[in-house]
Amino acid sequence: MLSFGIMTLNKRSEQSYFMELARRANEYNINCFRFVPSDINPITERITGDFYNPASDGWEPAEFTAPEILYDRCFYGNDSHSKQCMSIVNWLKARSDIQFLGYGLPNKLELYEILSCTNISPYLLKTAPYTDADRFLDCLLPDHPLILKPASGSQGHGIYYIEKTGKNILVKTDKKNAQVSRSFESAEKAAGWLNNLTAKRQYLFQPYVNLSNKEEQPFDIRILLQKDMNGTWKELGRGIRAGRNGGIVSNLSTGGSNISFEDWIIEYPSSLRSFLCDELYDIIDTLPAALERKLPPLFEIGIDIGVENNGSIWILDINSKPGRKTILNSQPEKKEELYTAPLHYAKFLAANKELERSTNHEKTISN
Repeated sequence: MLSFGIMTLNKRSEQSYFMELARRANEYNINCFRFVPSDINPITERITGDFYNPASDGWEPAEFTAPEILYDRCFYGNDSHSKQCMSIVNWLKARSDIQFLGYGLPNKLELYEILSCTNISPYLLKTAPYTDADRFLDCLLPDHPLILKPASGSQGHGIYYIEKTGKNILVKTDKKNAQVSRSFESAEKAAGWLNNLTAKRQYLFQPYVNLSNKEEQPFDIRILLQKDMNGTWKELGRGIRAGRNGGIVSNLSTGGSNISFEDWIIEYPSSLRSFLCDELYDIIDTLPAALERKLPPLFEIGIDIGVENNGSIWILDINSKPGRKTILNSQPEKKEELYTAPLHYAKFLAANKELERSTNHEKTISN
């Protein structure tokens, strides 16, 4: 049987998704394992993790060699355990006897540099690396707020709206249960706060674009793409994520909610509906190929797209480890496809070992 391993930094994360996937694995002649990268013995290279037992319908402790196909669902932070696991995953990516379902994306700054040279560039917000407080504050002009966000990861966390109003500088960020704001009376005080915030993590900044609906909720379109059993990109679903009133981000982890794409788009005039659907189709048709021309193979991507009131479309984020809540909430009939897609593609990879292999994966670890 094909051995399939799910990697996570925390076995408590995505438990229901991993369980649903594992329950279906046996039908595909696949043995399913789960483990944390740091649980690999550096001397024997054997792994202490869990094996899914179809007879008991549960995960059981087991020791095993590295599975043939790995599904990386590790979300890294700045802690020592994340850094340790990042190094181990890079080592696994370099091994010729292992295939990853997808090799991930570089950080948002590198991704911007790659895509700004493609025909996707008109959909990208101008993005610059945060280097120091003085340069950032020089770019902050009255009536032109900026968004400051981490260059790697995020899931809606650590994103700041920063606005200059007279001599004051206003900062807002969305937490899980509320929005937090703070006003600095001078550039010097704002610079001190910025230096403290950015000391241990790389940031980028972009112009703020108002992407709110009639209820003043920030919203975006989440589109999930995955490769099918033939290795062909396919849209699995799309839905709308709406944040709290007056919020900055629409992520579910910061208090957002879902509606179906159909319920959202029907509110637009027919001519604008047609335009938006055509633009989304162009992005879906173009983006995966643009990424894979420059990067190692992928399995899935979540595309977050913002729409201004005038119909302007912006790609806000591209994630190689997307969540599934938006699709499950707005299109529950997609459940079976979502849970079996990794298994279908794992079988495809096993049958076409050299087709999806690539080397030099180190730069794809951040997401």
